Amino acid sequence: MELRHLEHFLAVAEEGSFTRAAARIHLVQSALSVSIRSLERELGGRLFDRTTHRVELTDAGQALLVEARRTLAAADAARDAVAAVHGGVRGSVRVGIMHSLALIDLGNLLARYNRERPKVQIVPNALQGGSVELARQVTEGRLDLAFVALPDGYPPGLTVHPLASEPMSLACPPDHTFASRRFIPLSELDGARFVDFPPGWGTRRSVDQLFLESGLQREIAVEVADIPTVIDLVRAGFGFAFLSPSLVPEPRRVALLPAQPGPVFAVSLITPDDRPPSAAARALIDLVLATYPIPDPSGS
Repeated sequence: MELRHLEHFLAVAEEGSFTRAAARIHLVQSALSVSIRSLERELGGRLFDRTTHRVELTDAGQALLVEARRTLAAADAARDAVAAVHGGVRGSVRVGIMHSLALIDLGNLLARYNRERPKVQIVPNALQGGSVELARQVTEGRLDLAFVALPDGYPPGLTVHPLASEPMSLACPPDHTFASRRFIPLSELDGARFVDFPPGWGTRRSVDQLFLESGLQREIAVEVADIPTVIDLVRAGFGFAFLSPSLVPEPRRVALLPAQPGPVFAVSLITPDDRPPSAAARALIDLVLATYPIPDPSGS
């Protein structure tokens, strides 16, 4: 069994399409099909069910998927070990990034990493599905690590490193009657109209969890995957929003008020716990954790 066959199999499995997989690995589709058939013959069974619109894994393909990722990760680790002997860390690091990451100075982190390891390519990924999708892709091996916020818990198969957090504030128009208040009891927002982010975003999940635990309800008038648009809609009186103050570049555009109780936005670094990181990924993980030590829960 050749590593390239496993790489081709993994591309088709992750893309769900021979056409997209061929484009991803820069291979003509006919050659990719030949490679997959060769692997199926060697293993003695079909790995994919092919339909007109979709390519899906068979039970055998699902079983191979886990082992293929482990095998390719081990091969990458072997290459890393040799590269380290012959001139330093090489390769690439696939980093999942939330759309809202003001609590972490990611730009400075990546710039420092690039200065120290110029032979490593950093491949950032920001997904519309938010933290939920980022966590899934780390678990599946599509990302090496990710910065996420999942207040209601993380799926199995991940190591979670808490990095930073801040209370979220209620945003309302500057001329709203709430704007002159010192704080807003959450109970006063029962049934209120809100502008919010998609369900997979960490900020959305923090607020959903708070309302659920408090036995309150709210109306989501519109979902927007863009922070400036949320701020514009709040300012125009379309609805309230809960925002982290660090995400609001011009606080005067909206009034920001504490709610009691209020949601918290907490950012963590997640890595897979079923496979070792490459040397390049390990170096970035170490840099992040050295820059943002895990908070002491005792506060001391």
